Amino acid sequence: MAPLTAVYARHHPEQSTLYEVVRDNLATLYAAVDEGALSITLPAFVRKELDGYLDCGLLCRGFARLKCEHCNESRLVAFSCKGRGFCPSCLGRRMASTAANLVEHVLPPSPLRQWVLTVPFAWRARLAYDGELFGAVTRVCTSSILGFYTERMKKEGVSGGQSGAVVVVQRTSSDLKLAPHLHVLLLDGVYRELDGSTVGFTALPHLSTREVGEVLETICTRVDKLVRRRGLLDDGALEPQAEADEPLSSLAVSAVSGESPPAGPEWRRRMLPPLAPQALAFDKPLCASKDGFTLHAATHAGALDLVGRERLCKYVLRPAVAQERITHGPDGLVRIALKRPFADGTVAIDLDPLSLLTRLAASVPAPRLHTVRYAGVLAPASKLRSRIVPQPVVAPANDTTRASDLPPKRCGSHYRPWAELLKRTFDIEVHCPRCGARMKLVAIVTDPGSIKRVLRHLGEPTDPPAREPARGPPYWKSRVLRRSASDADSVA
Repeated sequence: MAPLTAVYARHHPEQSTLYEVVRDNLATLYAAVDEGALSITLPAFVRKELDGYLDCGLLCRGFARLKCEHCNESRLVAFSCKGRGFCPSCLGRRMASTAANLVEHVLPPSPLRQWVLTVPFAWRARLAYDGELFGAVTRVCTSSILGFYTERMKKEGVSGGQSGAVVVVQRTSSDLKLAPHLHVLLLDGVYRELDGSTVGFTALPHLSTREVGEVLETICTRVDKLVRRRGLLDDGALEPQAEADEPLSSLAVSAVSGESPPAGPEWRRRMLPPLAPQALAFDKPLCASKDGFTLHAATHAGALDLVGRERLCKYVLRPAVAQERITHGPDGLVRIALKRPFADGTVAIDLDPLSLLTRLAASVPAPRLHTVRYAGVLAPASKLRSRIVPQPVVAPANDTTRASDLPPKRCGSHYRPWAELLKRTFDIEVHCPRCGARMKLVAIVTDPGSIKRVLRHLGEPTDPPAREPARGPPYWKSRVLRRSASDADSVA
């Protein structure tokens, strides 16, 4: 028997724990910030992201209408917020779409290796919103790894080769602390011109842990020179941002450590180690650490492993948080289940709702801060890119086929319909529940009156879930934080 294919059913984001936490505490967060109870400032783009998340996936905010051509069965699809920070639905769609485009239109049929670079804690607040500086650090990291491939393959007798990379910036760790780090997806080998018309690929025969350490030492040396040349280093930490960027700086500082309000505490009593020069160390195979930097290169996908290649692309592009990992904890707290236990055995953390919202706010990238970049032979200006990327497949025409009857030729990455992504990612068919035929878009409904008439006819809610009003001081739900805030007020 053929495997059964799942059928689409509309999800209800307003029923998730994450949505409930944001809905019930957003007004309180705004009140606490506006009245100075929390020592942060929320920029306009952060507030827009938080407010937009509460409208994502709600039919009462507008929808698209799909209709079956055979039996006139219809279905409504709610609009999304298109958030860039933490919305699991929108970022999940972007992850699936970008991964599919990378596999089919960007990455050539060669093995892939993931290199992950993390930066010291004392640098994260500055790098989180200083796009120009983080871009320079990204270029140093990427060029160092690409240079290693060129020199390493030269020792194997392959001179003049060059690799390529897709660089993805992730902003948070699994507990939603602000931790900007780089996922560099490398072609695990080099391309070179064999003659005027042929390009050949040679795979890296072997990568040792010692070589990963040498690459990390090169990155640390070059990054240290970069920040010292700009006069930004002060006792191992980066200088704070200018006064014009103070709202972003205060928000970033509060979300990096997570040890104290407003982004904490987590009730894991552990102080951050001071930033001091540390010798090169090898904690795991193909993993090295030095001076607060770590470099990991153990994840690999073969050239013929189509499923593994796309899974690796999805991993580096994954959303900040999965909504099923957010649950209600004890005493009004929110619990974040970790993807894997920490070294000290921690499997989950409990946060006050305002602390969680602060971390979500810090996960939103600033406008015009790019999170995906290309380098080496995959860079837009590379002369080899057009010769190594997968070429579009067009069905051959026979003698009776007219040119106008052929499908349009797709020359590169393109928009992927919502139904195609559901089928590709979850094996869910978006077809008519009555006759099984495909459904087509027939209308986009944005008029409030039309929205209410349709939803009232279908028995759906015509208004969004009501937001909870702001709580008064001391704002926190945690009894520990409420008590400490009350004690501070009495002392003052």
